[in-house]
Amino acid sequence: MSDSIIKVRNLSKQFRLGANSYSNLTLGEAFAAHLRAPLRTKLRKNADSERTVWALRDVSFDIKAGEVVGIIGPNGAGKSTLLKILSRITEPTSGRAELYGRVGSLLEVGTGFHPELTGRENIFLNGAVLGMRRAEIERKFDEIVAFSEIGRFLNTPVKRYSSGMYMRLAFAVAAHLDPEILLVDEVLAVGDAQFQAKCMGKMGDVARGGRTVLFVSHNLNSILTLCRRSILIKDGQISYSGPSSEAVSRYVTSGTRELTGERIWRDQATAPGNEKIRLRAVRLVSGSKITTDVNIQNDVRIEIEFWNYRPDARITASIHLLDKLKSGVLASANLPSANLVHDQWFDKSYPAGVFRTVCTIPGNFLNEGRYHINVILLTNITNVEVFLEQAMTFDVYESGAMRGDYGGDWLGVVRPKLAWQTEQLDGNAVELQEQTA
Repeated sequence: MSDSIIKVRNLSKQFRLGANSYSNLTLGEAFAAHLRAPLRTKLRKNADSERTVWALRDVSFDIKAGEVVGIIGPNGAGKSTLLKILSRITEPTSGRAELYGRVGSLLEVGTGFHPELTGRENIFLNGAVLGMRRAEIERKFDEIVAFSEIGRFLNTPVKRYSSGMYMRLAFAVAAHLDPEILLVDEVLAVGDAQFQAKCMGKMGDVARGGRTVLFVSHNLNSILTLCRRSILIKDGQISYSGPSSEAVSRYVTSGTRELTGERIWRDQATAPGNEKIRLRAVRLVSGSKITTDVNIQNDVRIEIEFWNYRPDARITASIHLLDKLKSGVLASANLPSANLVHDQWFDKSYPAGVFRTVCTIPGNFLNEGRYHINVILLTNITNVEVFLEQAMTFDVYESGAMRGDYGGDWLGVVRPKLAWQTEQLDGNAVELQEQTA
């Protein structure tokens, strides 16, 4: 008998673009739609292939009991669809998935919760759905409440919960009610950093307890930490299955956008932003030229140009610098407390017009490697008007001047030049050691 707890064979899922369901229509609307159906069918008869998309195509794999497996891939690759099929939320178009054990799912915030019921009632409801007896749930109840940190709101209907509270309770229930299989989608991003770390620790405990975990995440460091094995999905198909280090390496190499040193939006109507602010250009400048290859010793300037349409706007510019694994390296904004040089426009009312703000990352700071920059524009410090992910992508390299005779990789994402000084403290210590040897 096979020891696989999950068996997936030739799994495929097709969606029809723009397909409508009658389930939310009134009787009159449904009847009218039914009368129009023959005409719609005739018109689209030759366009069916253009109006469908395969979210998954002939996906097959086995997962053994006790394995912790990462599922990675770009947005739209089919990762979430796969977990929804395994959770029996969505039916496959073809193929089959066999799961041998109770399944706990954490797919979307609030999935499986009844909004009118309280947090307390939803804990028991979720346990019942998992097939657990009331006595089993009661034994775990205090642990769930303590982990979720929502004790004050336990008797409040969950429809009044924030997304963060939803996530805390949903994760606590899924992780503590002892399913043999735990399916976790990219939902931990909803919580704060401290609670995310708490969830990661709990998933590690779950894995060490012998339960099977499928973990979908864009945080590749988390994948490398938790999962020995990962499955890379691209365009609905398995591109690679094997050690997580190799899966992540292939994903980073193939999935990274082209290097981008400058992006310009000439049409204000389609530029990123809104009726208050729109991006005009972003560029990466080192020395006197726009570039995507930055010498480790040189400064690099991030230039952000934007149109301001409100004459009384108070605007803040910010960047997020990410490493090749899309993990945050640093965040910076043109706030006085965060700058070596005070930005003269900070906390002033911007007149309508075109502006350029520049952030400089000093040389001898970043390590070799690939980096991405998110660009953010805010009003009144807290209102996000523009958030452009991976606005620019660039590489940092070195000519060998800093490396010397050392031929290996340097640890970390930063590599500043620090002051080192050595002095001799006792010239007699060596002689004394030789006499006593």
